[in-house]
Amino acid sequence: MANINLSLHSKVHHWIDAIGFRLNGSQTNYKNNVTINHYFFETFNFFEKAKNNDLKNSKFLCFDAYGESINVKSLLDLQTAFFENISQL
Repeated sequence: MANINLSLHSKVHHWIDAIGFRLNGSQTNYKNNVTINHYFFETFNFFEKAKNNDLKNSKFLCFDAYGESINVKSLLDLQTAFFENISQL
């Protein structure tokens, strides 16, 4: 299962680099060793949360066109939310 998560992380980062997402901010809670990165492109935002900089256990969260949160379990989840958001412009 860890290979799937690491694969998701690399797929997401490869895709966001290709699209042109920018890192808006990064916050680290040193007490819990949790880092949250905030990425954006135009009106679309999503978050990546990693504990102890362990990329295989990163979690992604984004929002659909209605502002509802979506836990990203595949690259398709992120892409669907992104294209729905962009189509609303």
